[in-house]
Amino acid sequence: MAAADDGSRLRQGRVWLRDFWARWTGTRTFVVTAAFIFLMLAIAGALHVTAAFVSFLLLAGVAVARAIAMGETAPIRIQSRQDESARAAFGAAPALAILNRLPDPLFVLDGSGRVMLDNEAAEPLIGKSAVGKHVATVLRVAPLIATIESVMKDGAARSVEYAMPVPVERHFNAFVAPITAEGIGEPALYLVLLHDLTDAKRVEAMRVDFIAFASHELKTPLASLSGFVDTLRGHAKDDPEAREKFLEIMADQAGRMRRLIEDLLSLSRIELREHVRPADTIDLIGVVNDVTDGLTPAAQQYGVEIAVTAPANLPHIRGDREELAQVVQNLADNALRYGRSGKRVEISLTLDEKAGRPMVRLSVRDFGPGIAKEHLPRLTERFYRVDAAASRARGGTGLGLAIVKHIVNRHQGTLQIESELGQGSVFTVLFPVAG
Repeated sequence: MAAADDGSRLRQGRVWLRDFWARWTGTRTFVVTAAFIFLMLAIAGALHVTAAFVSFLLLAGVAVARAIAMGETAPIRIQSRQDESARAAFGAAPALAILNRLPDPLFVLDGSGRVMLDNEAAEPLIGKSAVGKHVATVLRVAPLIATIESVMKDGAARSVEYAMPVPVERHFNAFVAPITAEGIGEPALYLVLLHDLTDAKRVEAMRVDFIAFASHELKTPLASLSGFVDTLRGHAKDDPEAREKFLEIMADQAGRMRRLIEDLLSLSRIELREHVRPADTIDLIGVVNDVTDGLTPAAQQYGVEIAVTAPANLPHIRGDREELAQVVQNLADNALRYGRSGKRVEISLTLDEKAGRPMVRLSVRDFGPGIAKEHLPRLTERFYRVDAAASRARGGTGLGLAIVKHIVNRHQGTLQIESELGQGSVFTVLFPVAG
């Protein structure tokens, strides 16, 4: 190992001398020319040899001082190959700029497992102050930590898939590989590159769910439509009264299918971007007022009063206006559909707090028959209904609260459901105040 280090330093010395000589081209030419002139003056007898030599030394000294001051050369510190390799690869601004343009999270560890470098895409996962900390303290994912330890142990590159369940479930593929440098027996650094598989996993989950649930939900209205078409083609084709009755039922079934497809598409879009935080600042009071204005005709039809209360100075929240409107729409629409017997729906906005963080509380309360407690934990499941027949009769798709749950997750909020039989229901959403 000592011989290898000596050979490494010798090579560095040669490189230093070569660079030094190349960078001194202009000064070298000047010094050689001055030496030639003083030599010819001394030979011709125009200048004493001693005076010529002293003059040359003074002029050469001035040239060297000027070259150093102008930055034509600078002392080069020979350091260990490992330190030099790390600094050369990752200490330069252009290299960092290139890494920051990568869409995938990337960070580099030293031999002890501490973060030496991370790009901007990695900051949401490991934090902005991760450099210098051990990877196990900034990314507490057991499968990934175990893979990193294995790579450090035997030096073989590995890949591993893992899931992060909170705050929103995300899936990643991690590639861990040693970075070796010439002349070093052990890897100096370790690369960890993460690839987000969340979208692909969700697309697969949606495909499975569609086959399992949507096909079943679409089967009933399709069967009804087919049956009524056959009837109208058969013995009812000359019966105007039966034709009108069947056409009305067919229109209802077609509307049910349309609502189901729209909710499925909406749920799919929301799930695909659930892990992407909204960037707009939204006034939730304006959203609530717009939605209630649109629901006023339906409320009048059902004989239900919608009351909205909110403070004038309610702070804004970070969100997607269209999705927030969908939350208010679904919660208020459910209150009208299933709590209409109470003749009143209350929508309130208040300032609240959770774990020391300011929040905006949105509550939608109805005074209908209420929901039994055993159903509350499952209300946000897809196609789950407390009373399937009543839900279908009122035009429900069984997806409204599932959509609300995923939108609330995307907005880093929480959804709470409280209900008692005979006392109505309260659906409450907490949204963080925009920072």
